Amino acid sequence: MANLGSYDIQAIDVVAKLWTHDIVKLRPDWGSDFFSGKLGQDPSIVHGMTEDEYLNLMDESGIERAFLPAVKAGPFGHPPGYRTPIKLIADAVRRHPDRFSGLVGIDPFEGMNGVRELEYAVDELGFIGAHLYPHWFELAPDHAKYYPFYAKCVELDVPIQMQVGQSMIYSPDLPRRSVGRPITLDAVACDFPELKVIGIHIGIPWTEEMIAMAWKHKNVYIGCDAYAPRYWPPAFTHYLNTYGQDKVVFGTDFPTITFDRARREIEEHNLRPDPMRKLLRDNVQRIYKLN
Repeated sequence: MANLGSYDIQAIDVVAKLWTHDIVKLRPDWGSDFFSGKLGQDPSIVHGMTEDEYLNLMDESGIERAFLPAVKAGPFGHPPGYRTPIKLIADAVRRHPDRFSGLVGIDPFEGMNGVRELEYAVDELGFIGAHLYPHWFELAPDHAKYYPFYAKCVELDVPIQMQVGQSMIYSPDLPRRSVGRPITLDAVACDFPELKVIGIHIGIPWTEEMIAMAWKHKNVYIGCDAYAPRYWPPAFTHYLNTYGQDKVVFGTDFPTITFDRARREIEEHNLRPDPMRKLLRDNVQRIYKLN
């Protein structure tokens, strides 16, 4: 294994987009302006990199493993949405099985064809979970169209992670409504108590609502990705450092937040040793049964 930076704990990133040239060129034009402008990312990252360069960034920041979603952002062929082909993710996982794991993107409008693809990706390709962006479909997480996918995740015993909180304006041509109120996970968790749900993106600006859902439901968790740790809401930092230390998992949503920035700014919080270790690796190992 590569030398993973100078950090005491090697982290597992629960959601990081693979950002190779082959994948970036499949994304719509709005991506460069969004990442460089709205998010202020370095153009050298925005325009993509080789797989080896991506792995080097992980190494430098002590990221042992990254979960790579085969993103489905909007229905097929619907501009300005985009898809990350499942084959590109499967190939990357095959080349680096000790560094990458695959997540299946969910499009609720694919119906049973999508459910069968989910099953194929898990059973045949070794993917370890599902990934969903509700705002790209403007259907809240408790919409009936998602329920066949939830049932299949329970059957396959794999978690599903989904964006909660506000959505951004990615393309001015098609603004997306913020449908991911964390409270909508309440119905999902009541109807599928065995389903492991990870609300990624913290739930901002409804962070306390997301905390309430994780506190209420045994199998609801929070992903800390997509927001710079320096600006995490105080209630969230307190939660993960105290009574919620078993319910939060580390992520970046790379390149939204870079690996090095995430690790550096989390260190600035001076979390207690046990919550820090649980955040960075123990919780995700347990939830995804990595051991």
